[in-house]
Amino acid sequence: MINTIKKVNPWAWIPTLYFAQGLPYVAVMTISVIMYKRLGISNTDIALYTGWLYLPWVIKPFWSPFIDILKTKRWWTVTMQFILAFALAAIAFSIPTSFFFQLTLAVFWVVGFTSATHDIAADGFYMLALTEHEQSFYVGIRSTFYRIATVAGQGLLVIIAGLIETGTGLEPATVQVNVSPSYTNVIALPQFDQVEIDDKREAYFMFTEPVVNAGMFIDVVDTKQARERIAEIEQQIKESNIANGFVEGDQVIQSQTNTKSSKQESAFTSWVRDTFGEKREVTDDIVDNAVVVGVRLSKQPEADETKVLNITFKEGDQSIRLEQNKLSPRFEFNASNWDKPAYMLFRVDHKLKSETSAVFEGASGNIPFAWMMVFIVLSVFFFGVSIYHNWILPRPTSDHSTKNVTAQNIIKEFFETFKSFFTKKQAFVAILFMLLYRFPEAQLVKLINPFLLDPMDKGGLGLTTGQVGFVYGTIGIIGLTLGGIIGGFVAAKGGLKKWLWPMAWSMSLTCLTFVYLSYAQDHSLLTVNICIFIEQFGYGFGFTAYMLFLIYFSEGEHKTAHYAICTGFMALGMMLPGMAAGWLQETIGYRHFFIWTIICCAATIGICAFIKIDPNFGKKKES
Repeated sequence: MINTIKKVNPWAWIPTLYFAQGLPYVAVMTISVIMYKRLGISNTDIALYTGWLYLPWVIKPFWSPFIDILKTKRWWTVTMQFILAFALAAIAFSIPTSFFFQLTLAVFWVVGFTSATHDIAADGFYMLALTEHEQSFYVGIRSTFYRIATVAGQGLLVIIAGLIETGTGLEPATVQVNVSPSYTNVIALPQFDQVEIDDKREAYFMFTEPVVNAGMFIDVVDTKQARERIAEIEQQIKESNIANGFVEGDQVIQSQTNTKSSKQESAFTSWVRDTFGEKREVTDDIVDNAVVVGVRLSKQPEADETKVLNITFKEGDQSIRLEQNKLSPRFEFNASNWDKPAYMLFRVDHKLKSETSAVFEGASGNIPFAWMMVFIVLSVFFFGVSIYHNWILPRPTSDHSTKNVTAQNIIKEFFETFKSFFTKKQAFVAILFMLLYRFPEAQLVKLINPFLLDPMDKGGLGLTTGQVGFVYGTIGIIGLTLGGIIGGFVAAKGGLKKWLWPMAWSMSLTCLTFVYLSYAQDHSLLTVNICIFIEQFGYGFGFTAYMLFLIYFSEGEHKTAHYAICTGFMALGMMLPGMAAGWLQETIGYRHFFIWTIICCAATIGICAFIKIDPNFGKKKES
């Protein structure tokens, strides 16, 4: 039993601790990308520089031994939260500067390394402050609040920025896109022929058509011509927007030619395709419908004044989307181009069969101020949560630093940490478990959304983007969360050893839902929702055993560092199979790919046969 100076109810600190663990990761990996896009950084620079920000979480096992050696896990956890508060404040006050990109990027690196260190310390503290039974019981709770943090970061904080953007500056401009199979439209660059301007109002933005009806192309004959026409109109929009100074030349990703057909297929790929691939009739790609809308200012701004307009989705059917991959949705209006139209392209999912609509909004408020406030909110939260945790976190007697800390001892302990990990009993089998337990899911997760979106002639279900957003982003998350919470409850009651096999089978058998969907191609939303819920519930339930095993294997003198090393193998086990999943699916087709994932479940089930676990681990011990 773990002795502590004061016993604190875990509900008082586990939810806040893991909510605080999730927020910095979302800030670095997601919010930074959205912020830079809104502030006018080019797609090329965003992809290049923010892509490297994931590095701290990849290499964190290499400094995890120092967390074990120096100070306590409680000290590291609270201190990292204080540093995060200052670092997030530094980002906030760097945004209004002229060199904000370089400065904020540097601080994001600090946030990344601090957050990764906080992850190590918080996970280590979780294992020290709770009994084995409590660790099992709360493993689903900690995962749930981590997920809530990701949702809050990607949703709530971005909404706050959007509200500030629309609440400052010029009046927000809205355009509504109505879609129906009965509508027809010509793909062309529209013009402002007769403009009626309300001189009594302040300057405002006007669209060529505030309400746009989009449907079938009437100026094209077949899909090839439609594809060529859209590529042509994209090029015209790009050239016009750059020529008129609405966007910089590097803000637009250069359209890349599809070289798939020109690439020489390897002999191995051909053999795999011929031997294991589906024999499916090849059909031409279907092209999404599209419509072009122009926007301009009603009055000329001052000579040195620039009005920035950002167009984003507001509400409605997400199957109607603004093209952002090749064209910029951010425009800069000034005294020289205010009366010219800036163009945007809306794409309409070709699978839509009924009338629907979506509303898009253009905000021209103080964008730097909006994102400064987002990071101030984050900073204030971390100041508050660090003070709260400094007061509420228990002080386990087992949470102590290494005595006689010298440079020689630090180096010795560093190498001893890795040596003790790889020389543990069943270390080889444990590493195989970490790499193979999620082997089917690591491949499946990469192809779920493409399978739901791809048309039926390509083996998919042909769902619209909006339907997929609801099915996987709502029903799937509910199933995943419930599975994790219930998994934690039952593991705490019966122990990890008792529930390892049921959880392994749960991870495996639920993959059959995609085998059924791929063969039946039943695109009924009720059927798809049920199948996705079952698969995600099974994954969440089965994942509990995986997390508990990482805790179990990490037990010992260097449990904090060992758990960080385990999470490194966990990431590797997801990364490597996922890298090959797309190639394999394209080669053999969805049906055979999903059968392959079922075959891969033998790895999940098989490795469990070699794992030896203490029958009492996770159970509640009688006093």
